Amino acid sequence: MKKRIIGIMGAMPEEIEGVVSLLNNCTSSSMGKRTYFSGQINGIDTVVVFSRWGKVAAATTVTTLIHEFKITELWFTGVAGAIDPDLKIGDVVVGKRLIQHDMDARPLMNQHEIPLLNKTYFESDASLLDMASKSVATIFKNSSLNSAIDAEDLNRFSITKPQLFIGDIASGDQFFSSNEQKQNLNNQLPDVLCVEMEGAAVAQVCYEYAIPFCIIRTISDAADANSHLDFPSFVKKIASKYATEIIKDIYSQF
Repeated sequence: MKKRIIGIMGAMPEEIEGVVSLLNNCTSSSMGKRTYFSGQINGIDTVVVFSRWGKVAAATTVTTLIHEFKITELWFTGVAGAIDPDLKIGDVVVGKRLIQHDMDARPLMNQHEIPLLNKTYFESDASLLDMASKSVATIFKNSSLNSAIDAEDLNRFSITKPQLFIGDIASGDQFFSSNEQKQNLNNQLPDVLCVEMEGAAVAQVCYEYAIPFCIIRTISDAADANSHLDFPSFVKKIASKYATEIIKDIYSQF
């Protein structure tokens, strides 16, 4: 049986800091302008890395994890902009299906279809999806975020009763900062819950190498004209704590 080695990626440096602190016997190595942190969490070999922004950067990072570190599964934590109007800042979306919203090779093939793969969506591993969903539900139910995050910061972003959503996530090399972008995406892909810049690229690489994966996204903004205003602060004060608490609970299930 192949040895279990878990890869954890974060889209922002702040998002992996807390996860790195969970590693025992932590060592680091540099490769391709990235620092990979290796160690164990609950006795399981784990590699944690900041992916950098965008599809190419994320695809490069996960490919390195597969080839150099021999990971057997991949978890990705990060932030996303809300597309579905029911989503609020502080909610969490666990991706059931991932799609690249900026892939368009028409008229050679259908919009959003990945060339040569005959696929439009990449589905998360069912068992990892279930674990992630249980972990998010647990930390929300137990209000463990209240002990990890200052009440002042929760109040600042109006986070009172965050909710778990499971569904489609769209990825593309765009930061959404206008209502027009948001509406255009919603018109094309009405089932998409949120938008980000890495998940579907990571999903494609994992699919091609048969690596189970799961994408977990914390809603940081409404993907509109105000998206950029509190983004850095949200990542540092909120999203980084979410990532650490979710990963801790996931490992408690192993």
